[in-house]
Amino acid sequence: MVRITPYLRAFPDFFRMKNSAIYGTLSGMDTQAKSPEKMDRQQSKIKQLEEQIQSRDQIIAEQTAKLKWYEEQLRLQRQRLFGTSSEKTAYPEQIDLFNEVEDTADPKAAEPTVETITYSRKKRVPGQIAEKIENLPVEEIDYALSESERVCPCCQGELHEMSTQVREELKIVPAKASIVRHIQHIYACRHCEKHADDAQAKVPVIKAAMPKPLLPGSLASASAVAYIIDQKYTNHLPLYRQEQILSRLDINLSRQTMSNWIIRSVEAALDPIYAQLHRHLLKKNVLHADETTLQVLRETDRSAQSDSYMWLYRTGRDGPPIVLYDYQTTRASKHPKQFLKGFSGYLQTDGYGGYDNLTGITQVGCWAHARRKFTDALKALPPEQKDRPVAATQGLDYCNTLFKIEQELKDGPPQWRYEQRLLRSKPVLDEFYNWLRRMGQQTLPKSTFGVAIKYCLNQWASLNNFLLDGRLELDNNRTERSIKPFVIGRKNFLFSNTSKGARSSAVIFSIVETAKENGLKPNDYLMYLFEQMPNIDRKNPDLIERLMPWSNTLPDSCHLRQS
Repeated sequence: MVRITPYLRAFPDFFRMKNSAIYGTLSGMDTQAKSPEKMDRQQSKIKQLEEQIQSRDQIIAEQTAKLKWYEEQLRLQRQRLFGTSSEKTAYPEQIDLFNEVEDTADPKAAEPTVETITYSRKKRVPGQIAEKIENLPVEEIDYALSESERVCPCCQGELHEMSTQVREELKIVPAKASIVRHIQHIYACRHCEKHADDAQAKVPVIKAAMPKPLLPGSLASASAVAYIIDQKYTNHLPLYRQEQILSRLDINLSRQTMSNWIIRSVEAALDPIYAQLHRHLLKKNVLHADETTLQVLRETDRSAQSDSYMWLYRTGRDGPPIVLYDYQTTRASKHPKQFLKGFSGYLQTDGYGGYDNLTGITQVGCWAHARRKFTDALKALPPEQKDRPVAATQGLDYCNTLFKIEQELKDGPPQWRYEQRLLRSKPVLDEFYNWLRRMGQQTLPKSTFGVAIKYCLNQWASLNNFLLDGRLELDNNRTERSIKPFVIGRKNFLFSNTSKGARSSAVIFSIVETAKENGLKPNDYLMYLFEQMPNIDRKNPDLIERLMPWSNTLPDSCHLRQS
């Protein structure tokens, strides 16, 4: 890597030499005869040279500041690429993912199952399982001697059972596939067939009740489609990998077929669920929002390299959690305006201007983003300054104080949190604001520290809005946690082929993430939806409501067992 600092340090020496030559020339001129005309020319020359010196000094200062900025950006990018991504003040020890098994293994750690010999003094219930897996079904296998084998090898006497020894193992059954053949029996009346008045008479035909399929005319079942969706959107397993895995189970199912099943299943069963979740979302008073990029290859009048966006909206602390994704081609403000039409209340964001000027909405800022700016400023420092007290550390301390207060208030009721924030957090904010204004006058605006100060001052009104209601939060981390599954999935599938596929992904991610937030198993919940939706009236809101992730009518199989 080329080091440019020595070259810059040479600039002042160069100009110092030039300036000495100039002033030497001026001094020599003083010894010459000084006619009025020559004096004027000399004064003009001196003024011209002084202006050149001043101009060059300004160029040096600008180049020095620019070089310092580039060095900051270089250190910051190195930190982002090769350093820890944690923003904690005290960094925990990192795990080496390549040697994760060796690093995390602990031979002294207790196993979840134990081998126990029972005696009359210490009884143990057969089949008892360790606490971590106590809710799993139990399969018992008895190993006993037959009547002919119960003979003592010494005296040939009869053996009696004195105790039992129990060994417990965790059994995992890999995925299996089979064909389910639905046979519907059809009945007719022989008497009506024989005694029909004429050939035009209709003979009643009665069919046995049979549930409607998820995708008529397709081999897809509710369980198969739910499994494929769960693997892709919960476990982030792209379709081409699923195609390879299924081939090892003797199932020749192409990724094109699986893609068609996914898109058709959204239209057949999931769209009404998404619409109902959207209606519930708009009734809330506190929402969070965020957005991230998505590449869609085949969009009308757009190149394959263009960035599209996946917007995320979710509920806050109150009520059952709802997480909704919305696919759009741009990051324009018209999209949240349209999606949130009918909503009024507080919207917590990261400060992006696309959420500004939404009617009936008070925007709440994110202190995690403000704190991150000061963390970046510290990461951008040169090595010799990292252990010294600097102004960025003081800014980080103000943010840490606010988060510490919030940690102590997190379990309290909203009204109490509101009162305590006014009592404890507001004085910190007032002191912090005065410090920001003072530091802003002493700091280069384009430095990383200057950017941190500018962000806080520009967002100050929205950053203070968490004081308005005890239900609000200090940061927008709730949406960042919710959008992370999509970002992880995007790293695996990289892009969507069509806008229709991107929209289907938005609907599926919404239902999967909402199910997870409500303590459901995504695979079982999706399978239940795919079984129920074809057999109910989609226009009946009461029936759709019974399928919501928080409904108490959902079968127990959809719920995660609580240990």
